Parts: sequence; C-alpha cells; structure tokens
Amino acid sequence: MTPNRWNLPDLGFGVGLRSVHYRHILEHAPPVDWFEVISETYLGSKGRVRYVLDQVAERYPVVLHGVSLSIGSSDPLDRGYLRLLKELADRVRTPYISDHLCWTGVNAHNVHDLLPIPYTEESLKHIVAKAREAMDFLERPLVLENVSTYAQFSSSTMNEWEFHARLMEEAQCGMLMDVNNIYVSAYNHGFDPKEYIDRIDPSLVCQYHLAGHTNKGTHLLDTHNDHVIDDVWELYRYAYQRTGGRNTLLEWDEDIPEFDVVHAEALKARRYRTEAPLPGRPLPVPMHAPAVRVTPVEKSERVNAMSRSL
Repeated sequence: MTPNRWNLPDLGFGVGLRSVHYRHILEHAPPVDWFEVISETYLGSKGRVRYVLDQVAERYPVVLHGVSLSIGSSDPLDRGYLRLLKELADRVRTPYISDHLCWTGVNAHNVHDLLPIPYTEESLKHIVAKAREAMDFLERPLVLENVSTYAQFSSSTMNEWEFHARLMEEAQCGMLMDVNNIYVSAYNHGFDPKEYIDRIDPSLVCQYHLAGHTNKGTHLLDTHNDHVIDDVWELYRYAYQRTGGRNTLLEWDEDIPEFDVVHAEALKARRYRTEAPLPGRPLPVPMHAPAVRVTPVEKSERVNAMSRSL
C-alpha cells in the first residue's frame, strides 16, 4: 500500500453528479461519500444548476473532472477557460482538478471527443510544459486520466504506459487511473492490462474510475451505459492491492438508471477492496483484438455519448 505524493485523502466511493438525479439528491441527501462533477457543466453557470451544485458542495466533498483542457492539443492553454475553472474549484473547494490525457480540438474548435495522442518525445515535452503551466495557474494538483483508444499512431516511439509514467514523473502531476479504459484499450490493441498497471508508480495514482462498456465483438467501446463487468472489477482489485485507498468513482452517463442503482454499483468497489480473489480465478488478460478500425457510425456513437454527458 502506497500513499499518493500529495497526501490527498481517500474520499471513499463516489458517483457522478448528473441532472437526472438532482431531485433525488436534494430531497433525500443519500449517503454518498463524494461527488464528481463535469467541470464544463458548471463553468460560469447560474440558475438551477448552480443552485444544485452549491447545495451538493455544502453537504459532500466535490471533485472537478473536465473534458476540455485539451492538454495534448497543439493549441496553447485557454486562459479564459482556466480562469473560470479556478473560480469553480475555489467555489466547491475541490482538492484537485482532473481532466484527460488527450486532445479535444484544434484552432479553438472543440469536437467534444477525447482524441488519442502520439507517444513521442516531442509530444511528451509539449504536454509536460502545458501540465506545469496549468498547475501553476490553478494552484492545485492536476490529475490526468488515461482514455480509451481505438487507433494508434504509427509515429509513436513508446507504449502508452511508458508515456504516462514519464509524463507524470516529469510534470509532477497525478494519474486518474480509469481501470475500464485500461481494459478497453488492452482488448482493442492486444496488450496486457496488468503490465500497464505494474509500470505506473503507485504513488502517482490519485483516483480510480470504473464504468461499463459495450462489446462490439471486434472491439470494445467505452460507453458508460451499463454495469461494470467482472473482469474490470478484478482488474480494479489488482490495482488497489498496489496503491491502497484512493478515491473511487463509478461513471454511468448513458441509459442512466435511478440513483440507488448507480450508488449500489459504486459500493461494489468496497467488496473488491476487502475480499481476496476467488480461488482459481485468473486476473484478466483481454488480449483479443489486433489493430482496430473504427467506422464512422461507431465514431458518431462515441461523440454523441460524450456530448450528452456534458
């Protein structure tokens, strides 16, 4: 068990704050450990969404999770966006700010998708500098999430986990380890997800994400629209045994059921932290698919799901 470098507390088991659950949360104050909110939903917001966020932040710990930092883009960081983000972070008293290790647009155009980056020395140097700049401005730790990928760059000179490990070490930013995304990418590209986890310094891991995905046969699609599968739960157990307590968040952004169903799914993480693996059950190695080619229809599904989650 390894503490994280920033001494961030383990908040327990959280869920995403989604508008379909606003009324339930305000009326019943459910026993949730913490909430994660999509930053862009509340930047400069007024009216009901701001009221709900303020009420939630008074009762629960809140962590901001963004989808538009676009730290991998060739564009410079958007200072206007960072200013609003810092104001929101101060308002909800978030201990850190998370976003994705990806790019989401270029020339100030946001495509509302999490696009992969090439794993090269040039890309590493570029993103390290932007991560340091963002943390200096925000005055909080920056925690970057690994994204699900469906294609790889032929120009890459290192694998994904080596790039992530070097980036976090050189920029001194943390990792939001999305276990489902590791599983999805491992299936899509044919690597061992346990090796990915083993190569990340446990002290750099600040939070976990868990979610459901859709099996397309030839590849997996990260859809956040169902329960977490058993193999992903086992992979979470494997990761937790290396790091110890970390904030754990259940994502459910499509076909969202009633609040109690989502919360119950999040609380399954407690069992996987405390119980040993079943005898004879191997840890997952989903090395199924070779290189993946995503069709325009499937790409549209992913973009639409991302847009609806904002």
